[in-house]
Amino acid sequence: MTVIKEEDLITSLADALQYISFYHSPDFVHAMYQAYLKEESEAARHAISQILINSRMCAEGQRPICQDTGIVVVFMKIGMDVRWKSSRGLNELVNQGVRQAYLDPDNPLRPSIVSPPVGQRKNTRDNSPAVLHVEMTEGSQVDVVVSAKGGGSENKSKFAILNPSDSVVDWVLETVPTMGAGWCPPGVLGVGLGGSAEKAMVLAKEALMDPIDIQALIERGPGNPSEELRLELYEKVNRLGIGAQGLGGVTTVLDVKIREYPTHAASLPVAIIPNCAATRHAHFTLDGTGPAKLVPPKLSSWPDITLQESDDTLAVNLDTLTRAEMEKWKPGQTLLLSGKLLTGRDAAHKRIAEHFAENRPLPDGVDFNHRFIYYVGPVDAVGREAVGPAGPTTATRMDKFTSMMLKDAGVLGMIGKAERGHETIDLLKKHKSVYLIAVGGAAYLVSKAIKSARVLAFEDLGMEAIHEFVVDEMPVTVAVDSRGDSVHHTAPKRWKEKIAVAAPVMGGISV
Repeated sequence: MTVIKEEDLITSLADALQYISFYHSPDFVHAMYQAYLKEESEAARHAISQILINSRMCAEGQRPICQDTGIVVVFMKIGMDVRWKSSRGLNELVNQGVRQAYLDPDNPLRPSIVSPPVGQRKNTRDNSPAVLHVEMTEGSQVDVVVSAKGGGSENKSKFAILNPSDSVVDWVLETVPTMGAGWCPPGVLGVGLGGSAEKAMVLAKEALMDPIDIQALIERGPGNPSEELRLELYEKVNRLGIGAQGLGGVTTVLDVKIREYPTHAASLPVAIIPNCAATRHAHFTLDGTGPAKLVPPKLSSWPDITLQESDDTLAVNLDTLTRAEMEKWKPGQTLLLSGKLLTGRDAAHKRIAEHFAENRPLPDGVDFNHRFIYYVGPVDAVGREAVGPAGPTTATRMDKFTSMMLKDAGVLGMIGKAERGHETIDLLKKHKSVYLIAVGGAAYLVSKAIKSARVLAFEDLGMEAIHEFVVDEMPVTVAVDSRGDSVHHTAPKRWKEKIAVAAPVMGGISV
């Protein structure tokens, strides 16, 4: 009988969570690099290059790949011959591992968990509790898969119960475009088929833990219906033209993973959960001999690429910027921002709305007039950093506050990730404002452009407080210009048409 000590599980979980915060797995890096090499869209290729450069920087500096260090999800298979040496329950041991990892002073990870989920939504400050799935199996080992799932991709999860005669492919192809770009493609789609409603969702999440191997499958050919479905979905989803960060391009997914389970004769449950460009998961085994040891990937696993400026890249001084200058910007254009900007996301916007509703002035020092607002919740700084990794959050969540921020707060423009809704775009056009995007999955790279940071208001909100950043050549892309033209609406459509012409369909698979 194997005896597992509680400290071995706690230490192994904490080490694994630190490990996945700054190391992409080599299979993901390789797949992303292959996508970079074949990408024909300049905007998408530039975004992928930032993701790869950021990934290598994080591996070298051992700092988080993304500012959203995720909700911890653990899959644990416990052998029936295992005995635990602990006076605490399994959930408490897992949560202690989470606390130890997220409060590590050498690489603090952003706590993002709030409790309760409605009402006060107070941050737990240590990212606990985790979500734990346990299965009792044969054997005398404990098999653990640990992941950290960002909110931007998790929020795009989809579920339906189809009729048994319905097409899974058709449903997926109808559903993926509705997910927008908030899940930070290119990434991996996990698909769960069968079981019951909750089982399908768990299957989809588990599928994301499998290695990326679609190219090997293409080379050897499918061996069963599930593999045939993987190939068809991979080809057809990429033919949608959504591309990296929703900017249009030939690669939207790096792989499609499928897990299945028997289901009721009257049902066909199907779930989709995407993994973003900051995909994070690791596997380890405990056998009673001590904590697990995760071997760091070799730096040679990362390609040696550099950022390339396009011909229309424009340097912008935020402190002297005029609307007349903004009117010359074009969707898809790269800008390098320098100067002061303010930050704010969900909780801060809610507080601002309360101030305006009660005719109260904003806190001292907070003046959005003629400034850009960056939707970000940064990681705490360490050492000589001005701020920790500080990539964008999904801007769509702030759509309901856009009128207030433009009309009452007087913001000049906004920076985030993913698309904006039609009403928001109309408001931007009306106020001759703009919306810019930074690359989701390049948080550490973005943070290097932030030269100073200070909290201006709502410090109790933690990472959601309002900060003032001074930036130097922060790379962004024009997503919506002052005329209301959106790259997220036009580019995927254009690339879908290009791909359709370049790759006709034969037998359901593009060739």
